[in-house]
Amino acid sequence: MAVTFPAAGNLGDGGFMVIHLDKENRDLALDYRETAPAAATKDMFLDGQGNPDPNKSRDSGLAVGVPGTVAGLVLAEEKYGSGKFSLSDLIAPAIKLARDGFPVENEFPKYMPFFRDRFARWPSSAAIFLDANTQMLKDGDRLVQPDLADTLQAIAEDGPRAFYQGRSAELIAASVGKAGGIMTKDDLANYRVIERPIVRGIYRGYDIISMPPPSSGGVALIEMLNMLEGYDLSKLGRGEQSMHYMIEAMKRVYADRAAYMGDPDSVKMPIADLLSKKYAASLDAGIRDRATPAAEVRPGYPADHEGQNTTQFSVADRDGNAVSNTYTLNYWYGLGLVADGTGVLLNNELDDFTAKPGTPNTFGLIGYDSNLPGPNKRPLSSMTPTIVLKDGKPFLITGSPGGSRIITAVLQVIVNAIDFHMSVAEAVSAPRLHNQWEPDEVLAEPGFDPAVLAALKTRGHNIVPSDPHTSANSIEVTPNGYVGVADPRMRNGLAVGN
Repeated sequence: MAVTFPAAGNLGDGGFMVIHLDKENRDLALDYRETAPAAATKDMFLDGQGNPDPNKSRDSGLAVGVPGTVAGLVLAEEKYGSGKFSLSDLIAPAIKLARDGFPVENEFPKYMPFFRDRFARWPSSAAIFLDANTQMLKDGDRLVQPDLADTLQAIAEDGPRAFYQGRSAELIAASVGKAGGIMTKDDLANYRVIERPIVRGIYRGYDIISMPPPSSGGVALIEMLNMLEGYDLSKLGRGEQSMHYMIEAMKRVYADRAAYMGDPDSVKMPIADLLSKKYAASLDAGIRDRATPAAEVRPGYPADHEGQNTTQFSVADRDGNAVSNTYTLNYWYGLGLVADGTGVLLNNELDDFTAKPGTPNTFGLIGYDSNLPGPNKRPLSSMTPTIVLKDGKPFLITGSPGGSRIITAVLQVIVNAIDFHMSVAEAVSAPRLHNQWEPDEVLAEPGFDPAVLAALKTRGHNIVPSDPHTSANSIEVTPNGYVGVADPRMRNGLAVGN
């Protein structure tokens, strides 16, 4: 995907993987999220007046986190793979595609001017992604990436060491520094993947297996499901009443996300309390027939507390094992900067930190002290790779890109499948809505019954029409076999099996 979908999947990013090992009856999470450089400070994204400076956190080398994807995917293969293939075997098709090239199928024509301007800033990027007239490559043009082929070849031969040390590390650090960043060769050499215990919830008898912090996704997902379990959604159907309850749950949980969540190696979080059914019931008690204004929603008090881009793939095999993986560059194409001589697009992921308590990031998400930048910290994420188990066996493997909308997209796929008894194709393709507390609005994709939206407006919800921004590529395990669905919101998705 670093070769064929550079807008989102890339070597210069990081992410999360949730794994179910069926024979061992074991669930685990791999955290290969980007980290801040050792020289990072809490005020690194502020201007001279102490206000957030988006140019620093989104458009300069300061925004680049130490990439984790190479280390994460190689560790997953070495420790949990089948052993049938060598690393060289697995990377060989990508090397060939990068060296020989392939015809472009552009997914984002209306964003061409934005992408073109991002690439034009960096000669190393323009040489790859712009044509001789400095315009974006068009459908049918050939994308050839010889430097990326060389980088992939080195990884195939020497593993992650080829990326995090030696020539590649020198070139990446040099490119980041030239762009105004502070990442060093030592930051790359010191990067480590962390295996973390999954977060687990139970929803109507199904086990929900998801990603722990520094992803906020798993905790927020289970917290919302705990709240919704108090309502008979199946009886209500997918109408105005159930949508109202869902919106109100989203609103309260995103307020908790802002207040409590961060890097677990740097801040203490009341995770067990946030995941408790008792706490969910206390939040449910505040929901009324009318919308609660965002200004009246405050983080709950579960305990005494101290202190768009992305891509998703889901995998299931014949032995009952399952993987849900989400990883991201933050923006489409990240910073837009290719590290000269490597072919590697670099992320601008450190914008996921809170530049200043109480201020929003790119996706409008509010954050506080728990998510301020710091040396070697991992920024809070919304990525929510999730596996749903039924009687201990995989039932649904899902996740999505989409920035702040990721968590609510995964929520709706699960509720559609379990409460509204949809097939996985229906559950994935049904229109989605989204509320994240602040701003006080409900984003609604095309396809909702106008009568439902009108009724929600009557209840006081601020409905804002929105283009789709998520893509929940998912797998359902049925008695008759596996059913994979590529979300129709994205043109180039694919479900394949053998």
